[in-house]
Amino acid sequence: MIGPEKQAFGIVPINEALHKSREFDLDLVEIVPDAKPPVCKMIDYSKFLYDQKKKRKQQHKKQKATQLKEIKFRPNTDAHDYNFKVKHIMEFLEKGNKVKVTIRFRGREMAHQDLGIELTTRIAEELKEYGKFDSPPKMEGRFLIGYIAPKN
Repeated sequence: MIGPEKQAFGIVPINEALHKSREFDLDLVEIVPDAKPPVCKMIDYSKFLYDQKKKRKQQHKKQKATQLKEIKFRPNTDAHDYNFKVKHIMEFLEKGNKVKVTIRFRGREMAHQDLGIELTTRIAEELKEYGKFDSPPKMEGRFLIGYIAPKN
């Protein structure tokens, strides 16, 4: 048994341990149940739970959640719109987010899927300093979809 100021009481029967913890107005908490004999500690249990919750929050703060941002193009996107969207992709990649590049084909544009592939290679070429495609872009119905991951 371990006391409130981390002093060791040694091996103590359970009734005596409970009696001593009541004297100090603390809770008796089993810290290592698998040990022979089990290790118990006198602590304020509500404060113990509060400290654990606080530690978990600190750990979550340090984790950075990456988001998936999506930018949509068309096969015949104009130069200004293209540059504007590529600039946004650069900003997203600099912040550490993944970017989903979607090229949507409508009607007769489906016959010119090579334009979409050229567009994705052009995007990949311009963004090679910031990130690269996880895998080659794939056709999914009327959409050519590729994912760009940021460089570390």
